[in-house]
Amino acid sequence: MEFIFDKPSCQNLRKAIRKEWLLTNGRGDYASGTVPGCNTRKYHGMLVANIPSPAGRYVLLSTLEESILGAEKEFFFSCRKHPGLYYPRGHELLEYVEVNDNPLFRYRIGNVTFTRELLLLHNRAAVIIRYNISTEDEIPPLSLCIKPQLAYRHFHQLTRANEYLQTSVTLTENGFQITPYPNLPTLHMAASTPQANFTPEANWCRNVDYIVEEERGFPAQEDLFIPGSFHIPLTPNVPVYLAAATDPLDNHLEALWFKEKFAHTSLLPKNGGLMAHLRREGTHFLVSMPCLDSDGQHDAPQTADSTKIAQIEEIPAVIAGYQWFDTWGRDTLIALPGLTFAASRPHRGEVTLRAVSEAVKDGLVPNLFRMGDQKAAYNSVDASLWYVWAVQQMEFWLPEKEELLRDICWPTIKSIIAAFKKGIQHNGEPIMFVDEELLLHAGNEQTQLTWMDAQANGRPVTPRHGCPVEINALWYNALAYANDLAHRYGEAHLYDPQALKQLRQTFFKYFWVPTQGGYLGDVWRDGMLDASIRPNQIFAVSLPYTILDMEEHPCVVECVRNNLLTPYGLRTLSPGSPAYCGHYEGAPDARDAAYHQGTVWPWLLGAYGEALLKTAWDTEGAVHSLLDTLTPLFTTHITDAGLRSISEIFDGNMPHLPNGCIAQAWSVAECHRLLRLLEHAAPETYASWEAKTEWR
Repeated sequence: MEFIFDKPSCQNLRKAIRKEWLLTNGRGDYASGTVPGCNTRKYHGMLVANIPSPAGRYVLLSTLEESILGAEKEFFFSCRKHPGLYYPRGHELLEYVEVNDNPLFRYRIGNVTFTRELLLLHNRAAVIIRYNISTEDEIPPLSLCIKPQLAYRHFHQLTRANEYLQTSVTLTENGFQITPYPNLPTLHMAASTPQANFTPEANWCRNVDYIVEEERGFPAQEDLFIPGSFHIPLTPNVPVYLAAATDPLDNHLEALWFKEKFAHTSLLPKNGGLMAHLRREGTHFLVSMPCLDSDGQHDAPQTADSTKIAQIEEIPAVIAGYQWFDTWGRDTLIALPGLTFAASRPHRGEVTLRAVSEAVKDGLVPNLFRMGDQKAAYNSVDASLWYVWAVQQMEFWLPEKEELLRDICWPTIKSIIAAFKKGIQHNGEPIMFVDEELLLHAGNEQTQLTWMDAQANGRPVTPRHGCPVEINALWYNALAYANDLAHRYGEAHLYDPQALKQLRQTFFKYFWVPTQGGYLGDVWRDGMLDASIRPNQIFAVSLPYTILDMEEHPCVVECVRNNLLTPYGLRTLSPGSPAYCGHYEGAPDARDAAYHQGTVWPWLLGAYGEALLKTAWDTEGAVHSLLDTLTPLFTTHITDAGLRSISEIFDGNMPHLPNGCIAQAWSVAECHRLLRLLEHAAPETYASWEAKTEWR
């Protein structure tokens, strides 16, 4: 899938800098920027490497200052923001951008066309840039001048000119290498031609502004280190290549470029339809994360004569969102079916599910998987329950995986249920427990253990301690499924079926709100029901084993549709609530205060779609309705914000501006899973919709 921007679009800086591209490579590294080439976020960079220790992603190569020298003139092609101005204004020469698996930027100076393409190497922290000039006229000798601009800092931070950065470089064949800080990887840069010359000259590019960070209320200015400059002679129609990597690359960059381009960026046909496109987008999030094993002495200084070197292994993981999220347990399990089981990636889903099973501790799936020298965080009540749902999805899409279900997943499910029944404590106090009526309680006033976990001013914005509606729907689903598995494997029930029947009755008694046609409240706590209209109630209908009687299902769906449904997903709170926030904007606390108070989340469309299909008497009509709902995401939205992908969130109020991460795993995954369900429910209707939807 390609997006093409013409000259007027490229040079409309106000709009073009809001359109962002993303490249990933299967191991957590990425490259990202904007259509005009101006970095607007601290997370943008041409090489952002995921390293095991110190664990995290680091912006190594932020950008390049690029120009062409000839006829005693210099023409710049790069662009960055400084206080009060953009400089240099390379976007003014930009006439065409094509965003695909290796973005192409085309500039024009008179009768000379200059192109730049980027390619991030698969499973390797390396980027290659391909330059070419073309013209039909005679031209004076031209050379390409490139000044690398290095950030060399964690992607959540910013840097300033400092005396600790090691400025010395080592010249190598057609390039150089530099180790700015001893605890971070060496950067190797080299050109493909022996005529390339690198001249060391330490300097700082000061006061680079990132306008989106400023809008988000974060520090937004930094200094970038320039180790020197490349000068590379240019010959028309003879491409030159420049590589930046954390390990040495040989000088056969052209061969490496074409090998990588055709081996790894054509995993699926570019014009294979919307379903194929979403499967391709799923590759952004499925990664193998580098992790130091337990024998690695990563805390000790590494010297030349060290006898023990940390071993690095790769573990399967799901990046929750680009550019800044890590690997979250809840997000992994919600996204996994749409990214793998429903997307022709059975092996990847299997190995990831096995890895999650191994990470379960005292019945809990980590809320946040930590890599390298960090520890996992076990502070989620629902991640373990989403594990059960992910297993159900595996069985639905891949019924042949019975051995994995029996030998790995079933013991894990039993351990989760046993731990929840026993109760889980934190600092000596119960943090999760099942009461005498089988309702699952979680958290206290200081905790946020569900997916609505935002904090502002040190406290949960959406207090949901007690008995949240979706947690108990997930809890019932897990118990009912476990009883069926126990019967299948000739084992005793984990819970008396009569007790589960009583749980359904208790749930209805405490959560059902008979007004406005009937719906489910959000949290039962201390004998009181928070009757806010939120999307969490939809899971009481959508889950495979529903805790709510079928007679009430249509009421819940109708309430959600009337109060929460938008063209881009479900609102997290009804606009009729006094606490509703229609815009996600401002400083961090202001945004966090709106995060689950009306902000729209696309991932909820998966559950909403399932619930609607369950309750609809006219399946064909329900499919039509859901396809109409999804159309704006795949027409208007994927040409905006994160190009080719689906954002994390949208404003609750019109025009529902996109916000948050530009590419969110569960947004892509759940929309893809829903499309697969619609295709199964009404194949001809789906095929007709995709054929006429102008998403390409």
